Amino acid sequence: MAVTIGTSNLQPNMSNGSVGVKVAQLAKEQQQAEGEIALQLINAATPAPSAAPVGNIGNNINTTA
Repeated sequence: MAVTIGTSNLQPNMSNGSVGVKVAQLAKEQQQAEGEIALQLINAATPAPSAAPVGNIGNNINTTA
């Protein structure tokens, strides 16, 4: 019984393209996940809207002094 290494049946079968399609699908899913994370970071970094002033304190500034 002889064992030979390097025969053609040990090579991966990529001629049908299914491996490439799966890699493309995984890459797309990864990009979508990274995009969602980026949007979450952007939304977390935006400051909360400040409250409007109550009454008229600080609304008028005396510039003649």
